[in-house]
Amino acid sequence: MDILISDEAPSGFDLSLTVPEGFRRDLLPAALAAALSRASMPTDSLIQIWIEDAQMDDDDLLNRIGFSSYRDLWQMRCKFPPNGEGISTRPFICGVDDEAFLEVNSRAFSWHPEQGSLDTQKLNDTLKEEWFDNEGFLLLEIENRLAGFCWTKLHHEDDLVLGEIYAIAVDPYFHGRGFGKPLTIAGLNHLLSVGAELGMLYVESDNKPAIRIYEDIGFTHFSTNRAFRNSA
Repeated sequence: MDILISDEAPSGFDLSLTVPEGFRRDLLPAALAAALSRASMPTDSLIQIWIEDAQMDDDDLLNRIGFSSYRDLWQMRCKFPPNGEGISTRPFICGVDDEAFLEVNSRAFSWHPEQGSLDTQKLNDTLKEEWFDNEGFLLLEIENRLAGFCWTKLHHEDDLVLGEIYAIAVDPYFHGRGFGKPLTIAGLNHLLSVGAELGMLYVESDNKPAIRIYEDIGFTHFSTNRAFRNSA
């Protein structure tokens, strides 16, 4: 099990590392030092470290090497069927819906350090991924325009098929009209129809409005991915 070095650091950082779930904590300080040495970054570099499935003592461990936590990403899971009714959607059409999707994504995720940087090249790269299925990329249209999307993804983990709400958003123009919950349920219903046994998603731990919606659907907190940064 290796520490992963991202090909591209998010905005504001020079380097991003990810410690995968299950990494032995007694080996972590030396492994991080080795990874940083391999990266050969200048001493004043701004570095982000993600720890998947963060544990109680991780803050102290990272503090000792000059990093402090600044962001928690919750993984939430739910059983099927979800609570509530979905909404009518249609599948994404590659080469037709790209521009409209990118415009809505940019407005909805202007604050987000990863999703907000999605551009045409990154979208095209994602559409070529082996897991991509346009039938699971659901578009919500209201008043003859794209109002939101729910992009789903299947994961096969040992003997469990997880259905992920990979990315979901409602255009800010349509906020306050109650589309978030039924759009999420539409995505979960699709995942159930293609064999998912459990639903999952990731959400910022401080996004209380979204968490309330997800809990109402049936999601509960499963684990936390925690991000740390240095003070260079």
